[in-house]
Amino acid sequence: MKRSLALLTYSLLTSAGRPFVPLLLWSRLARGKEDGARVDERRGLAGQLRPEGRIVWMHGASIGECLSLLPCMEAFIGRGFHVVVTSGSVGSARVLGERLPAGAVHQFFPLDISQYALRFLDHWGPEIVLVAESEIWPNIFRAIWKRRLPLVIVNARLSPTSFNRWRRGRKAAAGVFGLIDLCLAQTKEDGQRFAALGTKHVRVVGNIKFDAIPPPADPVELSTLAGRIGARPVWAAVSTHHGEEEIVAEAHLALRSQFPALLTIIAPRHPQRADAIEQMLRRGGLRLTRRSQGASFGNDTEIYLVDTLGETGLIYRICKLAFIGRSLTAKGGQNPIEAAKLNCAILHGPHVGNFREVYAALGDGEGAFVVEDRQMLSNAVRWLLSDAQALRRTARNAAHIAEERSGATARVMQAIEPYVASHS
Repeated sequence: MKRSLALLTYSLLTSAGRPFVPLLLWSRLARGKEDGARVDERRGLAGQLRPEGRIVWMHGASIGECLSLLPCMEAFIGRGFHVVVTSGSVGSARVLGERLPAGAVHQFFPLDISQYALRFLDHWGPEIVLVAESEIWPNIFRAIWKRRLPLVIVNARLSPTSFNRWRRGRKAAAGVFGLIDLCLAQTKEDGQRFAALGTKHVRVVGNIKFDAIPPPADPVELSTLAGRIGARPVWAAVSTHHGEEEIVAEAHLALRSQFPALLTIIAPRHPQRADAIEQMLRRGGLRLTRRSQGASFGNDTEIYLVDTLGETGLIYRICKLAFIGRSLTAKGGQNPIEAAKLNCAILHGPHVGNFREVYAALGDGEGAFVVEDRQMLSNAVRWLLSDAQALRRTARNAAHIAEERSGATARVMQAIEPYVASHS
């Protein structure tokens, strides 16, 4: 397949930049964005021996995408495959270390340099490659094509912004999207965007995140935390981004007179921001406890700052009301399906473009409600904490919608069967 001038230039420049990769990785390491013990994996150097037998390579950008692939991993392992799953973030590696099934290993995703991609492929020797959602990497896709491996985009989505950006370079887009053997899209609109950019085989199968196994919670931790909370009214703000913690804090202050014992749990998307969040909360006169410091909170604690990763299973089992962040001051939204599956009523801001269809389904079924500012957030929390029946009904609706929309994983496995069978 011929490459456009833009893609050829990109490939040459990335290859020419290899001498500067150590500096890039060192900079990322200094900022906590790489694992020092495993940084060579970013250059395609394997951190583990290849197991004997058939291998599938699965890739997700970060925690949510990788966890959504767990049902597919289980399905492949059940068919006798080993799975190597890659991601690009330290946090995802930590969470996956606790969640991967036997028969699956994690590696960090190689940088998008042809030599690194080919090195990775030559070591692991996968029979098929599954990439989640909207991860488009020109050099890696071409390396997969060179090794004559089927490339499948699962749970495929492409935002209007990304689509328009790719459409401005039609030849380059066709050179990349044309390397995809099969696109299994979340929605009709996503499928149409992939097809318009050059993907030949597109099917709409739904969102595999509805099939994701709810995150676990340690029973002892759950019992301990529930005992500490007791009968206190409690709600959570999860996956919050910069600016949203201030809004949550203001909502707590607005609710304090009606709910003197109110406990608000804040779990920021990026726990490394916890110091700044703590300073902001203390300036507002709020009493808080940080989970990372191991201290147990008392009856006078107003904010429980969960500045640790992989805690959503615990939070959603403790709280029946959750605000999902990256939807008020930041845009795109975060995945609400975990909360829905664990029977939480859901609140969110208006900016949920990355999960538009999911939130639309939850909203239509009255399992989630939109709040546009601090006033609406505090009013919604006040209503649901005051009306136990409404809270239970909303949570029940959310769980029902999540269950009703499951089944995409089976459709994914059915769609890729010809590629799997042809390599057996």
